[in-house]
Amino acid sequence: MKVCRVCFKPVGKRYYFSSNNLSLKDGDFVVVETIRGLELGRISGEELEIDDTGLEIKNIIRLATPTDINQEAKNKEEAKEVVERTKAEVKKLNLDMKVLEAEYTLDHTKLIIYFESEGRVDFRELVKILAEVYHLRIELRQVGSRDGAKVFGGIGPCGLIVCCNTFITEFDTITVKMAKNQNLALNPVKISGNCGKLLCCIGYENENYKELRKTAPDVGDIVETDEGRAKVLSCDPLNRTAKLKYIDEPDKFAYVKLEDIKFTRSMDKEKDNDSDN
Repeated sequence: MKVCRVCFKPVGKRYYFSSNNLSLKDGDFVVVETIRGLELGRISGEELEIDDTGLEIKNIIRLATPTDINQEAKNKEEAKEVVERTKAEVKKLNLDMKVLEAEYTLDHTKLIIYFESEGRVDFRELVKILAEVYHLRIELRQVGSRDGAKVFGGIGPCGLIVCCNTFITEFDTITVKMAKNQNLALNPVKISGNCGKLLCCIGYENENYKELRKTAPDVGDIVETDEGRAKVLSCDPLNRTAKLKYIDEPDKFAYVKLEDIKFTRSMDKEKDNDSDN
């Protein structure tokens, strides 16, 4: 089966659609049918050949025409007014929700409004008001804080535009254990992004650190060196060094290369690595 990846936003998730025997190339605008209705998307990458897995993969209906592209541009302009109107109504109804963005389907038969909230929100009255104003189907969709940060963008702690607004198309799971593997200070302010969740970039080098940790001692381990037994105070697996405190000479400290240290891999570390694989 020949398929193409289609995205609906510049830095959005890619979805697979059957190429439907159309001549398509990277960057082409196409019209597809989704569960929400007709939408305008853009081909991302080259056509792919995949096995027929039995899953339902919808067809690309056609290449987009100038009329389709103009309609999409018009929809985006109108959606800006929808966001402002919705924010005003939310304020009147005193609802605990943050309106993020709005989208019309290409055929202008459905309006989807995205919002962020820490809890569940009874927005039935809001939908009723909006339906009377716009006279079409209204869908309010709650998204997570990461999706909210993706909409607003901003500057990350590195001084660059946040990754989710520049190239991340799908969010991976980030854990505190990843931060520990990299010797990061477990200060929520330092390891959290604009969304309040753990920084996505913590996951970028996680696999490298996991491999390096397999041949490095843990803090607290007792190791053997040419100058005697010592306790590991800190370990830098990336630079392959460890700070040691010598047991027989309590006032003696040293930074030693890992290849000059002999240690026994702990059972706990083996369990951790097995559970990660």
